[in-house]
Amino acid sequence: METVREIVLVAAAVSMGLMAGVFGLYSHTVMPGLRRTDDRTFVGAFQALDRAIINPWFMLTGFLGALVLTGAAAVLLAGPGGPALSWTLVALVLYLIVFLITVAVNVPKNNALKAAGEPDTITDLAGVRAGFDEAAWARWNLVRTLATTLAAICLAVALLRYGQG
Repeated sequence: METVREIVLVAAAVSMGLMAGVFGLYSHTVMPGLRRTDDRTFVGAFQALDRAIINPWFMLTGFLGALVLTGAAAVLLAGPGGPALSWTLVALVLYLIVFLITVAVNVPKNNALKAAGEPDTITDLAGVRAGFDEAAWARWNLVRTLATTLAAICLAVALLRYGQG
């Protein structure tokens, strides 16, 4: 059982790190780059990015994987986890916040942008872009970036504490 706990905790930390990286890249690379584009390019590129990111690899190893693996690590550490359990629970709460922000804020904005249609058929690209509200999307993504980074740090500390126990 010891080995299973360790594997799940490591997998949770890696998955959380991947998510921190994804949100971080959007914060400091993707959104600033798209901000500098014209409306047609912004709408088309963001739609393409959003369609591409929704795939089994991302969902299983990243977005849902971080949630499931961190939850599983917390359950497995419930008995013998000691200090590692506390850090894992903090990571889980942080990621639950990220999950809720994603479902309540970012995904609806993404879906609305995709529902507007292909850029070549949209008559008011500026209106579609304004309706998306990229500044709000980016602010909430920054919250996701910070929360997943803190959660990854918590899981790294949990690994250290578990290794000491």
